[in-house]
Amino acid sequence: MDRLDLLRVFLRIAASGSFTRAADQLSLPRATVSVALRQLEASLGARLLHRTTRRVSLTPDGEALLERAAALVADMEDLEQQFRPADAEVAGRLRVDAPSRVARRFIVPALPDFLARHPGIDIELGAGDHLVDLVREGVDCALRVGPLTPSSLVARPLGAFEMVNCASPAYLARRGTPRLPKDLDAHLAIDYGPPLDGRAANWEWLENGQPRTRRVASRLSVNHVETYIAGALAGLGLIQVPRFDVREHLAAGELIEVMPAARPAPMPAHLVYPHRRHLPRRVQVFLDWIAELLAPHLGVTGPAGAASPSRARRKPD
Repeated sequence: MDRLDLLRVFLRIAASGSFTRAADQLSLPRATVSVALRQLEASLGARLLHRTTRRVSLTPDGEALLERAAALVADMEDLEQQFRPADAEVAGRLRVDAPSRVARRFIVPALPDFLARHPGIDIELGAGDHLVDLVREGVDCALRVGPLTPSSLVARPLGAFEMVNCASPAYLARRGTPRLPKDLDAHLAIDYGPPLDGRAANWEWLENGQPRTRRVASRLSVNHVETYIAGALAGLGLIQVPRFDVREHLAAGELIEVMPAARPAPMPAHLVYPHRRHLPRRVQVFLDWIAELLAPHLGVTGPAGAASPSRARRKPD
C-alpha cells in the first residue's frame, strides 16, 4: 500500500473503532489492516492507537493525525476528481448521518431511486438521535435538524420543518383543550431532551413573531423521539413536534393539534460537511438529491427558522 492507502486504513479504524469492522468496510483481510497500521506507525515513528481486547482508541498522536489525514485523503480525492471526465460515473462509498425519523420517513424510502441513478455509489447511513463528530467518525455529510452550534463545518441551509402542538383525544377529554398559552397552567407536557440531564425544558411558541417560553408541569421525561410521540399517544401529555413526525396520527385522529396560533418556531434543517475546497462529486450529488427530496416538506429559511438554543435540548431531531 502507498501512504495514502495507509491513511485510509487508519481513518477507517478510527471511525469504526475496530480492526475487524474496518477490514469488513474496506473489503480487506483483517491481517492486512493490522499490517497497514503497523507500517503507518513505523513510518511516522509514533503510536497511533491504543489496542485492547475490547476496544481501539486514539493516542494523542493519533488524535493529532486524524484531522490532517482526513484532509489529505479528501484533497487527493478532490484532485483525482478534477481530472475525470464530467460525464464519468460517480463512484465510491459515501458515509452519511441523519436523524432517525428523517432517515426512516424520507431518506430510506427514496434511496432505491438514488442508487439506481448512481450505481457506482455505496451508502453507509447512520441514523440516530445524537450528533456525530464528522471528522472523527469519517462521515462525509450529515443532515442536522435544529439549531446549529458553532463549528468548522460548512452548513447548507435547506429550510425549516413546521412544528405543531398536539395531544391525544383521551388526554384532552380528561384535561380539556388549551386555547391559549395561559391555559397551560392546567396541563401536563412531556419533556424531551437528549440526553436526560435533569434540566426543565420550557414550552415554546411564537407571539407576534417573537419567541416566548413558559414552564409546563410534566410527569414524564424521555430522550428518544419515538418514545416522545408514544407518550402523547398514550395520553401522558402535550408535545411539540415537527408536523411530518405525526402527520399520520393527526390524519387518523389519534392526535389532535391544539393552539395552532401559538406554534413553536419552525425547526431549521441544514446539510453539514467538513470544510473542503472541492467537494467530491459523490458528496455533491447526494447533497443536491437530499435538498430536492426534502424541499416539499420544508418552508423557507428566515427568522422563524432560527430556533432558540433550548430547542436543541427539548425538541426531537
